[in-house]
Amino acid sequence: MTNPTVVLVHGAFTDATGWIGVIAELRSSGIPVIAPSNPLRGLTSDAAYLASVLAQIEGPAVLVGHAYGGALITVAGAAENVVGLVYVAAYVPHEGESLDRLRDGFPETPLTGHLKEWTYPVPGGDSGVEVTIEETAFPSVFAADVSEDVAGVLAATQRPLATAAFTESASVAAWRTKPSWALVAGADRAIGPDVQRFGAARAGAAVVELPAASHAVALSEPTRVADLIRAAVRATS
Repeated sequence: MTNPTVVLVHGAFTDATGWIGVIAELRSSGIPVIAPSNPLRGLTSDAAYLASVLAQIEGPAVLVGHAYGGALITVAGAAENVVGLVYVAAYVPHEGESLDRLRDGFPETPLTGHLKEWTYPVPGGDSGVEVTIEETAFPSVFAADVSEDVAGVLAATQRPLATAAFTESASVAAWRTKPSWALVAGADRAIGPDVQRFGAARAGAAVVELPAASHAVALSEPTRVADLIRAAVRATS
């Protein structure tokens, strides 16, 4: 039986190369995998972009979302060919819920106090606001369990996230009708572990927790992340 294609969706402040170790693991198991670039411009438009990618994949797909990417797979995962959802240190919003609303009621993480605002042009001559993590704070906030050299490169090559991503609501929650899995990073200082646990439990996801893992768990623990994805692939093949 043919394996579904695994589609890896990165989150804010990084790019698809963060999946490098996971991609190597999945390919070693004969699992087809792609990791498209996430525009990071807002939940509605980013999910639409991901849906367009899915529409061009032949056969079934398992969506994997890291961090903000979890919100995207929640919406785009409603596509007919999506057979499973895997959340990696991710937001798992409900239908009609924004990330700001999802985080409300949970303690703030160190990320909140270390965001740097930038502006960028939008159609009509106006400016939008996007954020990165302050470079000096990036290693401790995002990548505490990867090498200092790698964390420094990640900090210097950040891709900013439009602040609209925090306030736009999910139009659908695909986990209501699709099976899901979740990896909770227990030492995450960007998305609180309690936020991850709450979303995963609400979705009825099969959960694996790595108590010492940072937000950069896909880089620091690629085998453990790939193991969870392999479980999803086996269950949906």
